[in-house]
Parts: sequence; C-alpha cells; structure tokens
Amino acid sequence: MKKILILLFTFWVTTLTFTQTKEHLSFKGVPIDGTLNEYVTIMRENNFTLIEMNDGLALLEGDFAAYKDCIIAVATLDQMDLVSKITVIFPKSRKWSSLSSNYYNLKELLIEKYGEPSEIVEKFDTHSEPKDDNSKMHEVGMDRCKYYTCFELENGTIQLSIENDGFLSSFVMLSYFDKINSDVIRQEAIDDL
Repeated sequence: MKKILILLFTFWVTTLTFTQTKEHLSFKGVPIDGTLNEYVTIMRENNFTLIEMNDGLALLEGDFAAYKDCIIAVATLDQMDLVSKITVIFPKSRKWSSLSSNYYNLKELLIEKYGEPSEIVEKFDTHSEPKDDNSKMHEVGMDRCKYYTCFELENGTIQLSIENDGFLSSFVMLSYFDKINSDVIRQEAIDDL
C-alpha cells in the first residue's frame, strides 16, 4: 500500500511539473492559443481594431511597444483553426536611420525581457558595405539586407527582422511562433505516417 501511495504521489508530482512547463508563448500577456475568433476578440478588448479576417488570418491595427499604428497579423495553422503565429508590422520607414533605429530599439527591449538571442545576423549581402542612407535603403529594397535576431524560448520562437515589400515599403517585423500549437500539427502529420 505504501508503494502504491509513493507511486501515485510521484506520478502526480511529475504530471504537475510537466503541465506547469507546457505554457504557450504569449503576446501582450495573452497566450497564443485558441481559435482565430477567440483570439481576435481578446485583441479587440486590448484596443486593437479589426481590419480584415479571412482564410485563417486576421489583420488588426493598434499601438504596440510604444509604436503607433502597427499592423498585427494573427495566423492559424493551415489544417485547423488554432492560432500559432502573431506578427507585428511596425510603421514603414523611408530612411535607413529610422528603420535601423526601430530595429535596434526593439532588439534592446527584447534582450532586456528574454535574455541573449540565439541568433543574430546583421549584414548586407553585397560586395562592399553600403555607405549612406540611400544606398542602404536601396539594398533593403533589393532584398540584400539580412537583419534579424532570433530568441529560442522553451515555449516558442520570437524573431525580429527588417523586411520590405518593394522599394517604397520597408519596415521592422516581429513574429511570435508558439511551439505547442505548431507541434500539434507536426504530431498529427507523424501520426498519419
């Protein structure tokens, strides 16, 4: 009887410990989990305005990390209505000085919150380093600017990057990838094999 009680207690402690470490990655303090409608409802309660929602993607607008008028993209997994990724697109910049300033400011804040990044790449894929603001922005528009910082966390990945959508649209992007919900689809695929 004593052995059974010890086994039950050990099982209970192990289960409790396991469930405590299995938390979803959070965005604005909200776990990245649930259906798209549920998550959008919570974001609207957090003062974000819904712009559009269809095909597993919702676009919202609002202030984030002291930046005005950010676009927030909430994405579900392709195979099911389960939120797994949040992306913030910060306001567009037309000058390298403001674009890089936004990137480095956010990087510093992320390091303060999450610790040292797991990967940092900050370079231009050119023969020589661009010298001035216009040259750097040209390389951004040509997709030859490789600036990103990744944080591998127990419950997911956070990636900060400089991105573009052509020569006139360059911005900083911050993406949150929830590990638990991404693993759900992975496990279903493995089960199918």
